[in-house]
Amino acid sequence: MAEDKEVTIYDIAKHLNLSAATVSRGLKGSSLINKNTRKKIQDAAKALGYRSNTFASNLRSKQSLTLGVLTPRLNSHFVSAALAGMEDVASKEGYRLIISQSLEEVEKEKLNAQNMFNNRVDGLLVSLAANTESLEHFEPFFNRRIPVVFFDRVANHPDSISVVIDNYTAAYNVTKHLIEQGCTRIMHLGGNLLRNVYSDRLRGFKDALKEHDLPLPAKFHQVSNLSSEAGTQAAEWILSLPPDKRPDAVFSANDTAAVFCMLRLKAAGIKIPEQIAFAGFNNDPISLVIEPNLTTVDYSGYNIGQTAAKNLINHLKGVIDIFMTDAISLRAELIVRASSMRKTSDVRREK
Repeated sequence: MAEDKEVTIYDIAKHLNLSAATVSRGLKGSSLINKNTRKKIQDAAKALGYRSNTFASNLRSKQSLTLGVLTPRLNSHFVSAALAGMEDVASKEGYRLIISQSLEEVEKEKLNAQNMFNNRVDGLLVSLAANTESLEHFEPFFNRRIPVVFFDRVANHPDSISVVIDNYTAAYNVTKHLIEQGCTRIMHLGGNLLRNVYSDRLRGFKDALKEHDLPLPAKFHQVSNLSSEAGTQAAEWILSLPPDKRPDAVFSANDTAAVFCMLRLKAAGIKIPEQIAFAGFNNDPISLVIEPNLTTVDYSGYNIGQTAAKNLINHLKGVIDIFMTDAISLRAELIVRASSMRKTSDVRREK
């Protein structure tokens, strides 16, 4: 064969003295073709350098067998785990993923959504950027009935489904645990309240305080991007307060901010949990690196990604109609560790 000529099924058919239809079925692994013949066809295809024209096949079937994934950022333990779950399901079902990150910016999210639409993805898996307020950039998908599944950071839309955990209850349980440990001045490091995960965690935190008649001074709720720098800045603010005005506990909406806040306070001589107890959220690996180990909320990014992809693909295959469901809520578990254990008699061991 000439090096610049693409090998076709007709070339394979001529090489093996078979019909093109037989070669086509053999390449697809059809049971209508004898096992030995299938092997000969596949061996010949490999030897001749045949490449399946997936693009042409997809045009005929009007399916790209591709799913788009929009995430806030890729350098996140949760997102990495979620993508692993999606990839596991997608590859088994014959789909591939196109992945992009918004870097927490709605304008980049809009551009990524347009690119996904132009690439004719069969469906979309979305975790929203921090500053996304409108879903208008997803309307082309909704209008064409291209299924959209939101995960973790979600928004309500009648033509979509969400895969989440019960952030409200998880945050309520974290706060209640800190109160049970004798904490009465609890600070919350929260994220952008446009996102459900942070607004729901704040509501759970506030309701637990209210139920126990505990105050929430205005500056004891700080909103940030929950980065390592934000955690350090929160610690500096705590250290700027007179000792009797400082919080006796900090509940952070993620583990990163909690850990870096702890590190700065420890460097300043603050004893944890004796002087300030700590709890985070996500059960990232960093929660086990810090000493004392960080109390946190465990929820599986892998399971969320797997569930989101499975529901999307099942919808595409006609197994289920995701438009009949608003949300799927997965389990989250409070993991109590040494950073919040002020009462050793009330220790609930990590499972």
